[in-house]
Amino acid sequence: MFVGLESQRSVLAYSVGMRVQVLYFGILKDAFGGESEVVELAQGSSVADLIKIYREREVGRAGVWDSIAVAVNQEYAQAGDVLEEGDEVALLPPVSGGCSV
Repeated sequence: MFVGLESQRSVLAYSVGMRVQVLYFGILKDAFGGESEVVELAQGSSVADLIKIYREREVGRAGVWDSIAVAVNQEYAQAGDVLEEGDEVALLPPVSGGCSV
């Protein structure tokens, strides 16, 4: 996405982006080798756009991305929710295990 600034002499175009802090939980911590990273996205990107980036990286098990929960600023988010500069996005993979009573 580009925004143009026009003057009488020239046209200047620059990429409009934003950064979000992505937090990893569960198996994603191991898959990404850490607890978090800053990701740069185009302005107006959604939760679905962010997940698409991770799918393309092919990190972790493929099934994780189909059933992952996402929280933005500590509230559960939907795929269509639009992200904003500085948002904190938590990727919460499904959890298995436990004990039966």
